[in-house]
Amino acid sequence: MFFSAHTCTNDCAICAYSHTNTPIEGTPVSFPEAPEPAEPSTLARLLAETFGTFLLVFGLVGTATFSAAFPSSDASNPLGVGFLGVAVALGLTVMIGAYAFGPISGGHFNPAVTLGLAAAGRFAWSDVITYIVAQLVGAILGATAIFALASAGPAGFLDSAVKGGFVSNGYGEHSPGGFGLGAAIAIEIIITALFLFVILGVTNAKHAVAGFAPIAIGFTLTLLLLISIPIDNASINPARSIATAIFGGGDWLAQLWVFIVFPIVGALIAGLSYRLLFDGVKYTKTSAAK
Repeated sequence: MFFSAHTCTNDCAICAYSHTNTPIEGTPVSFPEAPEPAEPSTLARLLAETFGTFLLVFGLVGTATFSAAFPSSDASNPLGVGFLGVAVALGLTVMIGAYAFGPISGGHFNPAVTLGLAAAGRFAWSDVITYIVAQLVGAILGATAIFALASAGPAGFLDSAVKGGFVSNGYGEHSPGGFGLGAAIAIEIIITALFLFVILGVTNAKHAVAGFAPIAIGFTLTLLLLISIPIDNASINPARSIATAIFGGGDWLAQLWVFIVFPIVGALIAGLSYRLLFDGVKYTKTSAAK
């Protein structure tokens, strides 16, 4: 039996609520309020960042590795998703991750985002290092999972993926479109700054529309990738760049510094600029419509 017989008494702990809250006609009944949910623990927040970054890298690298150039016997009907599919995949993973893990950790999944939010005064500097470590762990685990799946593919599949850089970022001969170092630096600063501006705007508690921030962030990321994939394979995220360069090796590792330094530069510029220019602005219905 799941329950034992119970004899009720007036001081019974099990039945205390029914004895003390029996409604009397004409007397309002007050019910105890549900306790406030506890704040997420530090461990919960770090795990959320790890899982969210894993999802991001798994979605991006998996789509680029397995689906971007999927072979087809009919040249007029290619099965690969191409640049568009990769960009959409990353936008979707960030949007889904933000909905799933954002309420726990804030849904950064990106060291540049964490640093940019801290610069904007939206995140505690004391938590920056632990968040970045969690993001790096998640990113490396995500890339490792794709590497393991690729190793079980057809003969030569893994070698081809690794020789191609394993979705790493690069410039010069390692740029998808042959763009040089200057273009890679400029695009990473610009797109990461724009990404942070959008994040800071749609998550501004003074005027943000509840529940829509992940959608805006996901679509923004898709747009920015469509612009930047041909230039340097689109970083925006140093954790993602580190994780893929580990498996790309060689020149990809030698060029990695660009995709660590300049997304962070762009994020810091955006964070400091937004704090200076917009945090003191009073939003009204009229100004929001302009």
